[in-house]
Amino acid sequence: MSSARPDGMDSSHRRQFPTVTAEPANLGVSVVVCAYSERRWEQICAAVKSALCQDPPPAEVLLVVDHNARLAGRAREELAGVTVLESDDVPGLSGARNTGLRAAKQPITAFLDDDAEARPGWLASLVEPYGSPGVVATGGSVHPRWPELAPRWLPPEFYWVVGCCYRGLPESVSPVRNPIGANMSMRTGLALEVGAFDVSFGRVGTRPAGCEETELAIRLTAHKPSSTVYYVPAAAVDHDVGPERLKVRYFLNRCWYEGLSKASVVQMAGVSLGLERERRQVAVVIPMALLSNLRRSVTGDAGAFMRVVAILAGLASTTGGYLFGRMRLRLHRNALAKDEISVP
Repeated sequence: MSSARPDGMDSSHRRQFPTVTAEPANLGVSVVVCAYSERRWEQICAAVKSALCQDPPPAEVLLVVDHNARLAGRAREELAGVTVLESDDVPGLSGARNTGLRAAKQPITAFLDDDAEARPGWLASLVEPYGSPGVVATGGSVHPRWPELAPRWLPPEFYWVVGCCYRGLPESVSPVRNPIGANMSMRTGLALEVGAFDVSFGRVGTRPAGCEETELAIRLTAHKPSSTVYYVPAAAVDHDVGPERLKVRYFLNRCWYEGLSKASVVQMAGVSLGLERERRQVAVVIPMALLSNLRRSVTGDAGAFMRVVAILAGLASTTGGYLFGRMRLRLHRNALAKDEISVP
């Protein structure tokens, strides 16, 4: 796999969609932005504005505030054209997204992170594949907006750590297992029918967990035979990467939590689906990156050497988190089995 195309998708790629049986422009869209901290106020405003300025515009924009009454009050006073809701689910991103799904009045719900800004044409491109009834969800490209220059030590294969597209994603419109959570959409009714987001997955505050969109996408396609999730590079957003995410400690923690989350996904969906993308990434993309950077490091490229170290450390941390998660789940299952046996 290679990196996502930075300039989106040309017109020839649009012909790769499945046979269109309905006019996608007629599908109403609810855009949901979830927020939790007033420290991101400027970013929240930019995210909401970018959604409202789409052409054609969404039918509604919902800002779901995750258990922060002060932020909700400020949003109601200062943001026009948006419906502000307070999450009525458990704290965390999954709970906030579920609040948005339940409140959405349109057949398609699109999710945009509160620190992401949609580019022109984002929504139209994200919704276009729904002309086929077999498409249950879509995802777009997420491009990093660094505080300064891109860090030399961070390998593009690991840009998922900062919530962005990474080397290994398709370059053109393609079926994928799951979208990137910062930029995705799904059929509202179907998502609710299968139980929406599992609140045991995903980020809570600054805890760098994930995989909630992976777990839900697997359930969506399992529920509807011959259904598909499509990745649409032209549906592009720019994602602010805060300086706190460029620290080695965050990098390793995020990798560890990703491994933990993947262990839970595998328990739910099995190894084949749960690690479908990851196995190819580890077998093909990561070795190619290591080889390329090792060659550059021999010529004196210090950045390439740092990327080799980061790849190995990130892979080790993710694998460690996954193995720890599998062991923890196994111990939990054994404990439950013993309790069942001991009950008279």
